[in-house]
Amino acid sequence: MAADGKGLVGHAGAVLLRRLADRVGLTRGLAGVLPSSTSAGWRERAGVLVQLAVAMVLGARSLLEAEQLQLHHQGLFGPAASDSTMRRLLAELDDKTLMKIAKVRRRVRRHVWMLLHLRPGGFPWLTVAGRRLTGWIVVDLDATVITSAS
Repeated sequence: MAADGKGLVGHAGAVLLRRLADRVGLTRGLAGVLPSSTSAGWRERAGVLVQLAVAMVLGARSLLEAEQLQLHHQGLFGPAASDSTMRRLLAELDDKTLMKIAKVRRRVRRHVWMLLHLRPGGFPWLTVAGRRLTGWIVVDLDATVITSAS
């Protein structure tokens, strides 16, 4: 790694969230219930929905902000979905599709908890000041706080 500032991507947690969604089967499960097409220029709706969720976690408050965050991360996840593509996706989500999405989410959540249950030692609950905080989900990221003025 060079200290030239090139090849860096902010919001490194976006990678963890997206890869987690892919690894536990959420993206694949959504692909089975969302509309699809083989026409040129079609964006796979499952990937668009997952990327939209990641953008929201990162603080996007509009579809335009979600598109801008995706543009920032396109080196990692490929071309960004436009705000109009995201708008069309959201418009397609009728009650029947939302019920299918909820079913996929339940199945994936059950799968993740089963994997955690099988983990030696169980789930790594957070302990703060000697007190175990059960019910919390912990994502332990290695980071350094750096103060700067720009």
